[in-house]
Amino acid sequence: MTERIAALKRYQWDKRHHAFRVKEAPDASGYQRTGLPDYERTALRLKASLEAEAPVLLPGELIAFTRTVPALPMIYTKQEWEDIRKKHTIHENGNVCNLSPDYAPVIASGLLALRDKLTDAPYHRAMAKSIDAVLDLTGRYHQEALKAGDMALAKVLARVPAHGARSFREALQSLRVLHFAMWCEGNYHNTLGRFDQYMMPYLEADLKAGNITQDGAFELLEAFFLACNRDSDLYPGMQQGDNGQSMVLGGITPEGKDGFNLLSEMCLKACQDLKLIDPKINLRVSSQTPLEVFELGTELTRLGLGFPQYENDDVAIPGLMRLGYEEQDARDYAVAACWEFIIPGKGMDVPNIGALSFAEVVSDALKEALPDAASMKEVTQAVEAVIFARVSELAGSFGSLYIIPSPFMSLFFEGCLDKGRDISLGCKYNNYGFHGTGLATAADMLAAVEKAVFEEGLPVPVLFAALEEDFKGYEALRDTLRYDSPKMGNDDDKADRYAVGLLDMFSRAVEGHRNERGGIFRAGTGSAMYYVWHGSELGATPDGRRKGEPLPANYSPSLNVRLNGPLSLIKSFTKPDLSRVINGGPLTIEFSDTVFRNEEAIRKVAQLVMMFIRLGGHQLQLNTVNRDQLLDAQEHPGRHRDLIVRVWGWSGYFVELDKCYQDHIISRTELGV
Repeated sequence: MTERIAALKRYQWDKRHHAFRVKEAPDASGYQRTGLPDYERTALRLKASLEAEAPVLLPGELIAFTRTVPALPMIYTKQEWEDIRKKHTIHENGNVCNLSPDYAPVIASGLLALRDKLTDAPYHRAMAKSIDAVLDLTGRYHQEALKAGDMALAKVLARVPAHGARSFREALQSLRVLHFAMWCEGNYHNTLGRFDQYMMPYLEADLKAGNITQDGAFELLEAFFLACNRDSDLYPGMQQGDNGQSMVLGGITPEGKDGFNLLSEMCLKACQDLKLIDPKINLRVSSQTPLEVFELGTELTRLGLGFPQYENDDVAIPGLMRLGYEEQDARDYAVAACWEFIIPGKGMDVPNIGALSFAEVVSDALKEALPDAASMKEVTQAVEAVIFARVSELAGSFGSLYIIPSPFMSLFFEGCLDKGRDISLGCKYNNYGFHGTGLATAADMLAAVEKAVFEEGLPVPVLFAALEEDFKGYEALRDTLRYDSPKMGNDDDKADRYAVGLLDMFSRAVEGHRNERGGIFRAGTGSAMYYVWHGSELGATPDGRRKGEPLPANYSPSLNVRLNGPLSLIKSFTKPDLSRVINGGPLTIEFSDTVFRNEEAIRKVAQLVMMFIRLGGHQLQLNTVNRDQLLDAQEHPGRHRDLIVRVWGWSGYFVELDKCYQDHIISRTELGV
């Protein structure tokens, strides 16, 4: 880290740039007007928000643009929005979100080249207004750089993003401006996509021409990464850190070549150097990936950053093709804010539109079927019937979806400019994704019932009475169910086979359902924030879980399970055919920070990751934690401002999380190697 970067990091960490933020929101009267088309309102709001921005150059920064206007009023009045909500399904905040724009062509050509293609059609005029607003703010930043005597920055801003980038620095600055404007348009969880693929040509050309050294390029890269952390507290999300700034590195290219390159490695090392939560790194790998790459990733795990998250091309690409994605597009996949597989510039998928609670399904099926069931086969048949019914109900509940238009974001998606059609209305792929929460808990429940009821003769009325009383007065039974029953995560087929069956049921249940946009539904193993919500709504369960206890996050063992170790855990969680639940959802493993004692430990963890990939795992994220440190951070947050943890599909600062998420992380099982 150069002195310049270190000083800028300290400046941002101390939040001195927050002094430039204003409390006043942009005047909404110019766009909250009856009769204005919704896309016109969005363009006018972007214009108003960018006009309200005051250019700010931080000391020593190489990549400019700092948000000064935190508040962004809606394009509708409160009453208008209430009326819309009565008539339509609204997903999350109603904005375009969780997409991966295709930055490459816009960075290469510049915004003016796109503007030249626009006609006088009403929607194209909204696109033009959006482009003009972005270029106007860039022009004011250019003037500010001239005023400050920073001729190098002024030269860059005079070029991009109006025109195509010609250097690595210009490409990084162009991306910063374009990404900045998307947030100001009202979009959120805008990912950075396959950063190393579309940025490498600029770096390669600069290095080849001798225009830059590798050290100089690394400083620029770190400056860009710092910019990603500058305003991230203003991005909407469930918690601080849940901001969607995910970046994908490596993986197969659309042409079928290995995409891991010099810039991929530089990004991993920049994260290791800066130790910040953004950008959140996703590393695409396969059975052909060399151990050295896994070791680079494990160096980040050792620091406790909670990333990289690993994606397995061997599973993801065939899984996406099975769902109808073209091979070249499947090879080019990125991930959404957390883990969901999406296609840059071509996907208007809504990968987190709903969730199925496996634990609730099994709980309800047991209440209905267990009193009269003569075998576990009858119980699992009842479970399957409930899954199919719930999926059908879910699939039919998302009609008349309304998403606020985004003319600027639409410039980055295939066909939107040519057709004059907003991305909010759809793109090449328009699929919806369902999470599946509490899988391990559900499998443990079925395994416990099989052993306790059908093998050991526990009377069903006694089991139900214990559940009804939340195990009060049945503590011995609870201990038996909790500690002596088979558990998913210990390579025990008595539990694991139920997980295999549940995922098979889920994948078959979504088949044949179509959404109103012509897309399909995708089953997944993720949980997002549902693991807390679904757990809080669920009574006591036959695996020994008490009423209201959270479910495991994502594709992970139940909380407080006694695990044999990471090897058994990986074997359990690679038994299902995960290509059939390719909406995504990673296995999350918590390692004690005492694991990383030396280089040999780094290699062992890297080998575990490699084994997970070779056994057919689809996604993996690793958390390095110290329980005593986490508890101290709850008591003394001021001492641990920089403590980073992996929450569900993103990394955040532990002390900024709500207590329910802090407690969940503390309760996860720490493993050694």
